[in-house]
Amino acid sequence: MSTMTLKILDNQKSQTRDGVISFVGEDSSGSFGIQPGHARMMTVLIFGLARFCCEGGSWEYIALPGAALYFRENVLYLVTSHYLVDTEYSRISKRLAEELRVEEEELKNVRQSLKNMEEALLKQIWEMRRQGVSLT
Repeated sequence: MSTMTLKILDNQKSQTRDGVISFVGEDSSGSFGIQPGHARMMTVLIFGLARFCCEGGSWEYIALPGAALYFRENVLYLVTSHYLVDTEYSRISKRLAEELRVEEEELKNVRQSLKNMEEALLKQIWEMRRQGVSLT
């Protein structure tokens, strides 16, 4: 049976899996699959889960916030800012949901911090104008 190699890279780590017989991902045009011997291709995966099957029929899931995918000479490269790999769908779904919750909370905090800075700046400008300081 023909196989391919999967290389997953992010800004902190990388993984290589040999013996991959199938990959399923999704880009802006929809879901697609890649098997060994596929033509050279490049696309951008959307946020979500992809999966791959190794020899022996075991599936593994990859959660990612999007990725550049490049396939050439039976090597599939996924380059992303962050990823999670797990063999159990429910477990990786929970981990992904938790990471999303944490990121949403951090984003909420950043927005609040920006709002506070904007209010402080406007208050300082108002105070300077009240004291007759020219801003031009």
